[in-house]
Amino acid sequence: MVALHDYTGVIHFHSEYSYDGRAPLREILKAARQNGIDFLMLTDHSCLTAKENGMEGWHDNVLLIVGQEIAPRFNHYLAFGLDRPIKVDENREVIPQNIIDTVNKHGGIGFIAHPDHEGTEVFHVKHFPWIDWNVVNYAGMGIWDFMTDWQSSLINYPAALMSYFFPAFFLRGPRKITLDRWDSLNRQLKIVGIGELDNHDTPRKVLFLTLSVFPFKRAFRFVRTHIVSEEPFSGSADRDVSIVLNALKLGRAYVAMEYFQRASGFRFHLSDGDNVATMGDSFTLKKRAVASIRVPVSSRIRLIKDGFACWEGEAVQVRIPVETVGVYRIEVFLKAWGKYRPWIFSNPIYVQ
Repeated sequence: MVALHDYTGVIHFHSEYSYDGRAPLREILKAARQNGIDFLMLTDHSCLTAKENGMEGWHDNVLLIVGQEIAPRFNHYLAFGLDRPIKVDENREVIPQNIIDTVNKHGGIGFIAHPDHEGTEVFHVKHFPWIDWNVVNYAGMGIWDFMTDWQSSLINYPAALMSYFFPAFFLRGPRKITLDRWDSLNRQLKIVGIGELDNHDTPRKVLFLTLSVFPFKRAFRFVRTHIVSEEPFSGSADRDVSIVLNALKLGRAYVAMEYFQRASGFRFHLSDGDNVATMGDSFTLKKRAVASIRVPVSSRIRLIKDGFACWEGEAVQVRIPVETVGVYRIEVFLKAWGKYRPWIFSNPIYVQ
């Protein structure tokens, strides 16, 4: 098994360059350093201003990758690897396949954003779901969006206050409708799953308080996306941006909510003694193979095959026989404060 380098990142957030953001990038980068984040993927609306200002690249030990959120009324799309922004009317519907095709034409890579976002009536937040599932040629989709998950707890003002001060205790994990759709798509195509933060550091009035939702120092403790790469970061901005984007394109990634416990060191691979595959890989089943899963601390591990659990148990490390073709991925639940909480969700290995 080739040694893999595990890097912790945060995908999808907004800075002062976005009309709905306010935090300066220097503050965001400082918050990332304080939280041990290796790379950030910025997605301001309709602009690449940070890139145009020379901000993409290394800032001490944090790599900033500048993308954008292309955000018509519905069907928001996260695009990276572009040199020029793609602008749309954010108050109108746009044919989403045209957006995907434009990103691809300009050499970019894209992910469907917060596909099952519902908003919240209590605070008059509109819903921004993805509604056209006939699209093709996109790299992946968000499977766990912090903001979608957190906003679902805002059912009234008292609940909102509790959820604001203790958000990790209110997170439910990826929505079932999202995971079911992702599993269904992966039985036909290869659709990479990412985690999203979608933080804006927006001031909100709750009863007699004005609260920031959320300061980045707090927000960076929640939903993260890890990449695993055979090649380590080099210190060269262009090369290291390529390492991150290539790992995401291949699906060599997993999503983790790390408020209670860091997930670095999680491993999922499949071997028959002669061949080895990891997340995002295809594996030809010629003889009996074994799935190996390792987590940093004892937790409840679930092996998912074609959308259904085929093994579940408590362990730090486990080896499970794999004898049939299918799409295999891992879910891990961590016991914290007396309750099993969603922790790690891997990309699949495609067994053929």
